[in-house]
Amino acid sequence: MSDTQTRIQSMVDQHRVILFMKGNPDAPKCGFSSIVANILKDSGVPFAAFDVLADPSVREGIKVFGNWPTIPQLYVDGELIGGCDVIRDHFERGELESILQGQATQG
Repeated sequence: MSDTQTRIQSMVDQHRVILFMKGNPDAPKCGFSSIVANILKDSGVPFAAFDVLADPSVREGIKVFGNWPTIPQLYVDGELIGGCDVIRDHFERGELESILQGQATQG
């Protein structure tokens, strides 16, 4: 595992809920990151955020780490939940709260 992959794994391990995004939750630098950050803030569940624009190696490395081509990426309990469209779909279907609370059943 590369140093970058090891750093990303460490961040995912250290935070139950972590969002890799462009900007930060209070000052997102892309519309998709803004949508996901606002959904998470509204959920009331504490979450960590990492600004991928601040570290180009993580910006590219997170795409490899999660085998997901876009940012933002949301991880809960070490698992990639998805990007903006997936998070928005879970939210609109009323499924996101159980995922964030750790009550989702794995399918």
